[in-house]
Amino acid sequence: MTWFGPEELQAVRLSIKVAFWAMVSSLPIGILTAYALARWSFPGKQLLNGLVHLPLILPPVVTGYLLLLLFGPMGPMGQLLAALNISVAFRWTGAALAAAIMGFPLMVRALRLSFELIDPKLERAASTLGASPLWVFWSVTLPLALPGVVAGTVLAFAKAMGEFGATITFVANIPGETQTLPSAIYAFLQVPGGETSALRLVVVSVLISFAALLVSEALNRRLIKRLAAT
Repeated sequence: MTWFGPEELQAVRLSIKVAFWAMVSSLPIGILTAYALARWSFPGKQLLNGLVHLPLILPPVVTGYLLLLLFGPMGPMGQLLAALNISVAFRWTGAALAAAIMGFPLMVRALRLSFELIDPKLERAASTLGASPLWVFWSVTLPLALPGVVAGTVLAFAKAMGEFGATITFVANIPGETQTLPSAIYAFLQVPGGETSALRLVVVSVLISFAALLVSEALNRRLIKRLAAT
């Protein structure tokens, strides 16, 4: 990768870092939310479903602005985090937060579908053998839902890699700190002679996303074969 400049390398590394942490941090909440929407009945279920999918229909800039209002230096969550000596606005952690929120609906949709396809009789059978609900989920439900978990995490990662509107609104475009691949491509296209650097980053973005899809397909095939053999 010697044909990359320092700023381009920074953008690639930061994008992978942001996408990875956005995916990892949202996965536990995504699993719980998807399972609740798939299996539980509770007041406000439709409200929760609407809130989860809201980032899909809102303009990304609006999502970024709402994050800035909440987590900015003067926002309620921003002031609370500042008291704990934590800052997310205009930092890479804020970029990961924005990317996680934008990818969360895609993750939950994949996970929810996977949970809904599991036969509840299998879970009830485990319960009749004395297994606790938590152990049934951990030993029966989650393994059967693994193809959906893989699909959801890959979708969230790919979305995080390509997130632009919410990220640039919330954390700006600071080289080395918040400038991810889409932000760097946008920045290079604004300066004369920057088209070559932008094109290189476009190629890298396509290759990373394509590689993520290939890995997802390979893992899904292995998981499906393993589940079919059991």
